[in-house]
Amino acid sequence: MTAQKQSWYRPKMPTREEMVRNRWLAPIAHRFARSELWRFTRRSVPRGTALGLFAAFIVPFGQIFLAAFLALPARANVPVAALLTFITNPFTVPFWIVVANKVGRFVLKIDAVAGGAAQAELSSGRWESFGWFQVLEGVGVTAFGFVILSVVTAALGYVLSSFTWRLMVARKWTRRPGRRKVLDPAE
Repeated sequence: MTAQKQSWYRPKMPTREEMVRNRWLAPIAHRFARSELWRFTRRSVPRGTALGLFAAFIVPFGQIFLAAFLALPARANVPVAALLTFITNPFTVPFWIVVANKVGRFVLKIDAVAGGAAQAELSSGRWESFGWFQVLEGVGVTAFGFVILSVVTAALGYVLSSFTWRLMVARKWTRRPGRRKVLDPAE
């Protein structure tokens, strides 16, 4: 890859030295110095993608640290894992909360279940003093939606990044200057 193609992600990625100097990572900083965690290979990039997406949706804060910690035993690419956690940022969180709530309601079928006896009991007035019950129900449904989003996006991210990696390598091989043309037996 040329320097021009790499320039868009280089400024956004933490360097190995920055990770080692981080005071929060001081007890295990030596583990982040291993070079295999910073290489872009066909196995480490999809692993980093999956871990970054998983960490982005599973916890509301500290996603970069979680992704980096998960990348250690998985031998995943740390910069990719850290970079992909930014899919959930302060500007996109309201959107993801709505999506997680809808996913949680769809999977748990809350609307269908609540339309029956449970909804009649809640609207009877006996639970007026427990108004927070409905708020907790919404939070639980949204949290469950985030768990589903984290697992599904991690799996999709792994598959898509692995497929994209293969396409990039195949494209690179076809453009290779010294490549011999394979003779077609039909010719």
